[in-house]
Amino acid sequence: MDAVVKSLVERSQPQRDNSARELLPTREEAEAAVRVLLRWAGDDPTREGLVDTPARVVKAYEELFSGYREDPTSVLARVFEEVHGYDDIILVRDIPFSSHCEHHVVPFVGVAHIAYYPSEEGVVGLSKLARLVDVFARRLQTQEALTAQIIGAIDLHLRPRGCAIMIEAEHMCMSMRGVRKQGAQTITTQFTGVFRDDPAEQARFLTMLRHGK
Repeated sequence: MDAVVKSLVERSQPQRDNSARELLPTREEAEAAVRVLLRWAGDDPTREGLVDTPARVVKAYEELFSGYREDPTSVLARVFEEVHGYDDIILVRDIPFSSHCEHHVVPFVGVAHIAYYPSEEGVVGLSKLARLVDVFARRLQTQEALTAQIIGAIDLHLRPRGCAIMIEAEHMCMSMRGVRKQGAQTITTQFTGVFRDDPAEQARFLTMLRHGK
């Protein structure tokens, strides 16, 4: 596996160290931080419409960033060896996701397309690939890192003969602020194994994506 991808996957593992957990702010501290931001933005966090907002934001963050508490290893743990001799490409396309840019903490949304050639170790349930996307997307991310982490986890745990991924997304940090270019799409791809080594396999992957439109 590429050293950069391996590094990203290792960093993506959930924190199990008790001392690290003890450093986490309390819910009350997190809510107080939201009140500070509301005041900084120019509003009054004690007014009726905002009085419950800090608690709601903290609750929303628990869901939006739940990926920090999930382990991709467990998502890919169940492998099915009985595939009746099937050894060709498996493609799951148009997996919707939403994530948050680590630079501005605003959303980016899009779809992921994942293909792999199974090894003798077997295949995973199709829903597990969608679940894996969610595990990594529900963290502060860049699209490049998200792409590398997903394919790195598949390579590490399934050991396929090759894996391909494409992510297409619109970034609100580019649509809502800064240059404000609504509708601009960012596309990232990464290939391992036979997809990396054989341009014909890359072309097959891209052709399957086009024909599914």
